[in-house]
Amino acid sequence: MDRNTLIGLILIFAILGGSFYLMKPSESEIKQEQRLQDSLKRVKAGLPPTLDSTKNTAVKAATPSLVDSADLKKPFGGAKYGDEKIITLENEKIIAKVTSKGGRVKSVELKNEKNFDGSPLILFDGNNNRFGLLFNAAGQNIATNDLNFQSSDVDAVVNNDDTKSIKFRLNYNEAQYIEYTYTLKGNDYNLALDVNAVGLQNLVPQDQKTILLDWGAILYQKEKNVKGERDKSSIYYKTAENDVDHLSETGDDEEKLEKKLTWIAFKQHYFSSILSSKTGFASADLDVKTAADLDIVKLYSAKAKLDFSNQKDNQYSFNFFFGPNKYNILKAQNNDYHRIINMGWGPMRWINQWITVPVFNFLDGFHMSYGIVILILTVLLKGVLFPLTYKSYLSMAKMRVLKPQLDEIKAKVGDDNAMLLQQEQMKLYKQAGVNPLGGCLPLVIQMPFTIAFFYFFPNLFELRGESFLWVKDLSTYDAPITFPAIFGIDHISFMCILMTLTTLLTTWYNNATSGVSGQMKYIGYFMPLIFFFVLNSFPAGLNYYYFLGAVFTFLTQLIIRTFVDDDKILAKLEANKKRPESEKKKSSFQAKMEEMMRQQQAQKGKK
Repeated sequence: MDRNTLIGLILIFAILGGSFYLMKPSESEIKQEQRLQDSLKRVKAGLPPTLDSTKNTAVKAATPSLVDSADLKKPFGGAKYGDEKIITLENEKIIAKVTSKGGRVKSVELKNEKNFDGSPLILFDGNNNRFGLLFNAAGQNIATNDLNFQSSDVDAVVNNDDTKSIKFRLNYNEAQYIEYTYTLKGNDYNLALDVNAVGLQNLVPQDQKTILLDWGAILYQKEKNVKGERDKSSIYYKTAENDVDHLSETGDDEEKLEKKLTWIAFKQHYFSSILSSKTGFASADLDVKTAADLDIVKLYSAKAKLDFSNQKDNQYSFNFFFGPNKYNILKAQNNDYHRIINMGWGPMRWINQWITVPVFNFLDGFHMSYGIVILILTVLLKGVLFPLTYKSYLSMAKMRVLKPQLDEIKAKVGDDNAMLLQQEQMKLYKQAGVNPLGGCLPLVIQMPFTIAFFYFFPNLFELRGESFLWVKDLSTYDAPITFPAIFGIDHISFMCILMTLTTLLTTWYNNATSGVSGQMKYIGYFMPLIFFFVLNSFPAGLNYYYFLGAVFTFLTQLIIRTFVDDDKILAKLEANKKRPESEKKKSSFQAKMEEMMRQQQAQKGKK
């Protein structure tokens, strides 16, 4: 086994080991699975399933049948009683139901969207969410989420440029109350909330500088692949310094932020509820958990401090955004909401933000099938990168025609003297004017574009619910073959199979044309097989793009092969050997290699 083969095998095992490490379940996933198995055992034994303790974050308001007279003497004590009243605000985009229990938004339905099973898409509903102020008044802990507000308003539908407001008031007395004013405009995803706290400064302790805003929700499954949905759902936030960050998307996480925030987002894969404040949140404790229930994506909790003045009434202006994580829609809000969409990091994000998104939007304007849009996008990308592909292939062709001479050097020198072998090989490269890394650099330059699409397509809202050929939904995996789970796999994606087979075909062709032999011949087959298991549950749109990329790569190599004559290349390299040394341009790689070999020889001479 020569050194190159050994290095190749080490890299393959390193990739395999890294893949198994990265794909192993997190501690939260293990706990979730254990809770699920415990519940299943109880069901089989005829017992009710265990409840996840985290579900208690959804506060349930109860209406006692009898009034406790002692409650009436406490601040806002009478607000514990009363019948629930729900007022509906509706426009072309959303249906928001506001309840008198807590004066909060009880549910939001997006009118133009559906769940993966065709049911109405509701961001959150009922007592699975909470929203309100927490503060101390006259020695009593007050949670407005549990109290009954009053309102004389009725349901309203607004359209176009119309605007409608409704008010809910939590009364202590005529001079002391909390009033919520919700305002909805036509054709908008935003619901404004103005909070007016009148006279509270006379109830709370004089040294209190902040009150707490408590917001929480249990968000249910909306996509076919609930695991994939969980892995792209978390709490995002923006600081006053314009930094956008988030809690972990792949597991339970919590964070105490001692900095001012401008907005907090409860993000699911393709939809978000975002709460912003004109004056900002002084600080916040954020928490995200994964529940055992298979249909629950995650449980979110945010406790944010609001500045409070004990010298005057306090007003707060908030805004809820209830809508899709569609790049153009979020960017149009002019508050950096679009940064909750994961476009990758570094060069990948720049490529997606400044190249991929504009080109995709341009193609989308022609109202074609998204399968055709992806096809055209792939052709354009391959066309732009063709010069690099050609240069890479030409460099590999030079290495291919030199291989017989390299084999002769190896047979003459042997494997025992690695330094001498390397020197003789570098001498041949220098004489022929060949850079041994010339085929790698163009591939490295292309790599960010390939990885950028790995982030772009799984987060592309436009693919949601869009069909193409046999694929019913390009935003999730196509599963024509399903079976009981084996090692966590319960389906086979046909688009992923096509991608894998085409990549294997390209690898075979490369091996055949490059003259690779021995064990190195089989190393290239490992990566497509590894990626099959990795990408099997990824969106069909992503696998479709990689399939097209592999097809065009194969066709490009066939076309280039017909124009590249190995005999002419060899003749040119032989001509380079005859040129004077002074006329030969030395590559930086060759210069560095020669300098390294001189240093090694010098150190060896000293010994």
